[in-house]
Amino acid sequence: MNGSGAEKIALLYLQRQHLVLVKQNYRCRFGEIDLIMRDGETLVFIEVRMRTNEKYGGAAASITSRKQAKILRTARYYITELEIESACRFDALLLSGANGQEIEWLRDAFGE
Repeated sequence: MNGSGAEKIALLYLQRQHLVLVKQNYRCRFGEIDLIMRDGETLVFIEVRMRTNEKYGGAAASITSRKQAKILRTARYYITELEIESACRFDALLLSGANGQEIEWLRDAFGE
């Protein structure tokens, strides 16, 4: 399964959890954020990771401190660009198994 397939699974899963899509695959000069969604009044920046096996530590291990810093910079830019004043959080949605059928949602996975 490719990245866009994993993001589709993640989006459908989060929408079933009552999150509302704001932006998908937001890109700027600092990086990319897979999904930006609203959970009530909170703006949620979501990193989606898919791993079919745990050989290199699994999906969670692939969100390195460098990747986290890149996501934080990108989110700061997004917030500044749109002049948003909202509570924010950074989540990770981890998919595993051959078809991404195993889903783990880490709320507040990282942040400042």
